[in-house]
Amino acid sequence: MNMVGASAVERHDTDILILGTGGAGMFAALHAQQSTPPGTRITIAVKGLIGKCGCTRMVQGGYNVALGGGDTVERHFMDTINGGKWLPNQDMAWKLCEQAVVRIRELENEVGCFFDRNPDGTLHQKAFAGQTADRTVHKGDLTGIEIINRLMEQVLSRPVEKLQEHRAIGLIPTVDGSALAGVLFIDMRTGKFRFVRAKAVMMGTGGGPTMYKYHTPSGDKTMDGLAMALRVGLPLRDMEMVQFHPTGLLAGDHTKMTGTVLEEGLRGAGGRLLNGAEQRFMFDYDDLGERATRDVVSRGIYAEMRKNNSSRNGGVYISMGHLGPDNVRQKFKGMVKRCEDSGFDLAAGLVEVVPTAHYFMGGVVVDADTRTELEGLYVAGEDAGGAHGSNRLGGNGVANSTVYGGVAGDVMGTDIRTVNALRDPDETVLAAEVERAQAPFSKRPGNVQRLRHELQETMWDDVGVLRTAAGMKRGVDRIADLKSELHETGVASDNLAFNLTWHDWLNMASLCDVSDVIARAGLARKNSRGAHYREDFPDSGTMESSYFTVARQQDGKVDVAREPVQFTIVRPGETILPDGEPETLVEAAQ
Repeated sequence: MNMVGASAVERHDTDILILGTGGAGMFAALHAQQSTPPGTRITIAVKGLIGKCGCTRMVQGGYNVALGGGDTVERHFMDTINGGKWLPNQDMAWKLCEQAVVRIRELENEVGCFFDRNPDGTLHQKAFAGQTADRTVHKGDLTGIEIINRLMEQVLSRPVEKLQEHRAIGLIPTVDGSALAGVLFIDMRTGKFRFVRAKAVMMGTGGGPTMYKYHTPSGDKTMDGLAMALRVGLPLRDMEMVQFHPTGLLAGDHTKMTGTVLEEGLRGAGGRLLNGAEQRFMFDYDDLGERATRDVVSRGIYAEMRKNNSSRNGGVYISMGHLGPDNVRQKFKGMVKRCEDSGFDLAAGLVEVVPTAHYFMGGVVVDADTRTELEGLYVAGEDAGGAHGSNRLGGNGVANSTVYGGVAGDVMGTDIRTVNALRDPDETVLAAEVERAQAPFSKRPGNVQRLRHELQETMWDDVGVLRTAAGMKRGVDRIADLKSELHETGVASDNLAFNLTWHDWLNMASLCDVSDVIARAGLARKNSRGAHYREDFPDSGTMESSYFTVARQQDGKVDVAREPVQFTIVRPGETILPDGEPETLVEAAQ
């Protein structure tokens, strides 16, 4: 095949370009419509189909919001800071908790979502681990489908340009590197390259730590956004902080269902974790038992697995039958059906579970208005770092993406009023990104899936739930080897329309780049904090001296620095709750 040069790239212009159509992307589109002058062109682009892909759709648990009954924004904020082990950007955490109250009303009254209610008509809120109030709004255990379906209806009905099955592969700056000119895409339907200029670009491509053996997101989620940010030289914070959800379904290697989440509400409702001998074990690791935060429960399960106290397939069991099988079937319809499809009886029997890579707390450094250091680029949702610190509370994820998607839409609408013209791209960078994407066409075809499987084993074993310097160094070396092998692995180029092997190659390239940064950031953090646990540095360090890691790539080399956390609202050892407030509003777990 003849290589395509930058001159053959299709060119397209818009005013606001949004990457991703999860909760962040679709809220950004709706808010940008409201905040921009008439005639503003708004374009949304997505790797898959609008409303049919991404992580928001997969949300089971729900949406954290303080709606009274003793709960307050201040309490939600303190839980978020404590859950994040004092690493969150406090201004971002505050805006998350404060605006969640606004956004939940918007979801109901403007977007059209229906959530479960109490007999008196108020929104039902369930218990989630690590929180001092029952504050998680939900629709059964299928909350994400409700939110994304209603958002999809709203977006599809608006005059927003839609670029579906368009894969973003490069952020293209101006010649002086001070601003973003636009984004390079592959139109997956034709295999052709398309460059879209925009005055403002919001990146909401989501996280997706699918470089781990067990993972919850779908396999097409491959950290493309963070890989693009890395190549354009943007700083990434907290990259060592990979959240493992403690209870991923363990149904064997023969099914894609392995790794998918059995959500927090099971443990919040009183579900019990049992080891291979069918003994309850979590109280051996934490006084809160199964209701401890995700990082603590994941480590407890992993420790049992390492002691060979494991279930048939090498995990542990979750048991719900003592809560009444009919009650479980009614409360958790989605998960009961999913387990049934995989041969398990969640309502009355034992289901095998394993810690599964779920969410990425790290991401691009942004301010509380979603702006980055690159003018014209805004980041929201899981692509952005800072709001969660070292650990995300269950139920804060979809709140974060919808809150900050809306913020980005509002801020972009204001900011573009002072941008007089579209910016011209650095054609050298554009040509380099086109060349990078076509690199496999000049090599002999090979097995990309084998390389991805080896990366998943490496990350699980060496940069997983429990870490050491020796393991992470081994991981860095192995990732480098896999990256080299990938660059010698080719892809057939006779037909580029929906050439999924090509996209598998690009997926693997993104995963390798981000995996390397996870391991390097992990080596730079010489303590254990939240989701990052080092067996060779088990101490958490003092909260007062908290720092976060900042990784940046320059000239192909990644450097990791540390920056002190700014305690802008509350300092360690203090609280913003009024005197006399109870420590928790949640009844003690049985």
